[in-house]
Amino acid sequence: MRVSLKWLREYVDFDLTPEELAHRLTMAGLEVGSIERVGGDWDNVLVGHIERLGPHPNADRLKLATVNTGSEELEVICGAPNVEGGQNIVLARVGATLTNPQTGSRETLKSARIRGVVSEGMICSERELGLGDDHEGILVLPGDAVPGMPLEDYLGDVILDVEVTANRPDWLSMLGVAWEVGALTGNPVRVPSLEYAEDGDSITTKDLVDLRAPEFAPRYTSALITGATVGPAPGWMQMRLKAAGVRPISNVVDITNYVMLEIGQPLHAFDRDRIAGGKLIVRRATPDEPLETLDGRQHVLSTEDLVIADENGPVGLGGIMGGENSEVSDSTTDIILESASFGFASTRRTVQRRRIEVGGKRGTEASQRFERNLPITLPPIGLRRAAKMLVELCGGTAAKGIADDWPDRQEPAVVTLTSERMTQVMGSDPGREVSERTLRSLGFEVTATDRADGEYTIDATVPYWRTDIGIADDLIEEVARIVGYDAIPVTLLPTTGEPDLPEPLTQMKDDVRDVLVQLGHRETISYPLVPMDLLQTTIPGDAPQDPLRVWNRMSPDQEYLRTTLRGSLLRTLANNERGISRESYRLFEIGQAYLPHGPRHQPEERTYVCGVMAGMRANRSWIGGSDTASDELDFFDAKGLVETLLETLGVRARYEAADDRILAHGRSAHILPETGGRPFGTIGEVHPDTLAALDIRAPRVVLYEVDLGAALQNRREVERTWQSVSRYPGVLRELSLLVDEGAPAGAVGDIIRDFPSVVRSALVDVYQGPQVPDGKKSLAFSLVWQSPTRTLTDTEVDVAETQLLDKLQREAGATLRSQA
Repeated sequence: MRVSLKWLREYVDFDLTPEELAHRLTMAGLEVGSIERVGGDWDNVLVGHIERLGPHPNADRLKLATVNTGSEELEVICGAPNVEGGQNIVLARVGATLTNPQTGSRETLKSARIRGVVSEGMICSERELGLGDDHEGILVLPGDAVPGMPLEDYLGDVILDVEVTANRPDWLSMLGVAWEVGALTGNPVRVPSLEYAEDGDSITTKDLVDLRAPEFAPRYTSALITGATVGPAPGWMQMRLKAAGVRPISNVVDITNYVMLEIGQPLHAFDRDRIAGGKLIVRRATPDEPLETLDGRQHVLSTEDLVIADENGPVGLGGIMGGENSEVSDSTTDIILESASFGFASTRRTVQRRRIEVGGKRGTEASQRFERNLPITLPPIGLRRAAKMLVELCGGTAAKGIADDWPDRQEPAVVTLTSERMTQVMGSDPGREVSERTLRSLGFEVTATDRADGEYTIDATVPYWRTDIGIADDLIEEVARIVGYDAIPVTLLPTTGEPDLPEPLTQMKDDVRDVLVQLGHRETISYPLVPMDLLQTTIPGDAPQDPLRVWNRMSPDQEYLRTTLRGSLLRTLANNERGISRESYRLFEIGQAYLPHGPRHQPEERTYVCGVMAGMRANRSWIGGSDTASDELDFFDAKGLVETLLETLGVRARYEAADDRILAHGRSAHILPETGGRPFGTIGEVHPDTLAALDIRAPRVVLYEVDLGAALQNRREVERTWQSVSRYPGVLRELSLLVDEGAPAGAVGDIIRDFPSVVRSALVDVYQGPQVPDGKKSLAFSLVWQSPTRTLTDTEVDVAETQLLDKLQREAGATLRSQA
């Protein structure tokens, strides 16, 4: 939003420098991005008046103008097509610094002889003055410009480029900024009059509007102006529009733009004679209904688009842009003026669907305001202001009253503030007088009451231009930012002296992240919204099949809330394969999945860690590593990683064979609590069909997924015990066992690990094939026997090993392979 300080002074007085004002506004929440000075370098540039205009004696296309500067007359040569005698113009004298229209560089004007005649200056265009891009003709000034006046005094200005936050659409208007300045300086705001002559027939007899879509346009006001004359807008209005970055078009269109910039309410003017039937119909578009907008684009609409139509079809996109078939022209005399409240969500969706852009920016000036949820009380204010200007500047006659279609009328909101809440939120209370004065300066109607307990209560009626005030804390924020955050006394927050402990799930997420990063994995982050085809490819067979669909999707790739992190991470792996060549990939993500519970219930949000591993177990080098299949990361690498992770977190788990649709059969497992219960995680090698569907090139990808919320419920405090390292040597033995091919190796390993005097054990080989009976498999374990009090003899180890084999036979059905 470009704020002209010259224009701003029409509504509020202030004596701050531009820099001081910018600082005060920024500290109050309205950030000033830059300050632009218009005319600060216009030395030797002044207002002139063309007394006489004649032909150049030696050139057919040039003219010789006699320019009155107030103190003298100068002969100036000009070739502009629009130069005429009697005009007020901008004269640059010799020595002035101007912009070269061809190169854009700044150059000093010198005296020149053109075809034998000396030109004592230059009559300037907008481009040469830096006011715009037009240099086809000279800049013609209004009649109130006094010859001899320095141009800086007449057109000079300071522009503040302010950054408006999404919750303050009122700051997209001069009056909205004026209320801020008035509150900061303590000066009153001058609100423009809305009174005008209403000499026409009553508008209630005109039947101008038929509102059929109140869900998209909850309020629609209109006025009728007849007998208007379309022409150029007054010079002062054109200058203000240009300062705001808006190109003047005609008095009617310029008035609608002017009021939008002044009050913040977008308006649109329709040529009534071009409206079939003389009535505007506000409705949803029909399927595939065509419309050509003012930018010349053809649109094919849907029922989700709001149109302003007549009997023959659409004449505009509601809240966005008018149609080519109803725009005001030079022959227009009767005008239907629209000022409405359009739904912010429907406006935003239509802008997205139709890819509306103006000047390289998304949407139009109108739609950008409606998308910020303009107050529903604003349309009649903007309508009356525009009708007043049309009557005064276009010579029209206004019908009596305005048409106001507002099916769901609302009373002005009243918010109550107490001094107790003020102290609780701010840490201190500036007092009733300060609070009351501050709120009044911002346009609130205030009723303050002193209570018997020494406290006070303020009832504040929210101004019609504000939509961001709904609770007492909003009023406290208004007081705080106008008084100044730096003026609020610093107070220490009350404390119990006890340390704030992190939320358990948050702490577990941090712990998981630390462990996985230490194990060489890289964290990724993805959006929780995914396409349906990705979900269908990666959800397990027992997962919900009806994920929640986002109503107003940003793109087809972000349409459904994911029910698992698998798809997001596998897609990230595929993208990394295409963009980064690596020998191995170890990726993980900690995020939310959303499990639906029917159309009328909120989804259950669960926190998962999901990881994938692919490629070689170790990078190739001269000291080791190879590219054989036996060196690829597999199921057991992922299982070992999950075991390490859960052990670090204090979660004891066991593993059971799983049947998962996207994982390879026989190479997948569920993770369950050690004491029994429902699975809270899965490990497995991704099925080749799933890899092919996602264009993953790696021949083997291992995936793990753990529900951290469920893992947290099974977490136990990790008891740290310490014991001295045994002084006595250990005895290394190997056991080669035969078990049923379906028996989990982990169960056998647990029995060995928990047996007395076994200090270390590891599974070193799994084998099925010749020399092993059908239905069996061979498990080879490496064991270390050791005593903390003495050196074990071979006989003692043999006895202990026999006892271990008996236990394995009883509990796991395992036998020594040599005895099979």
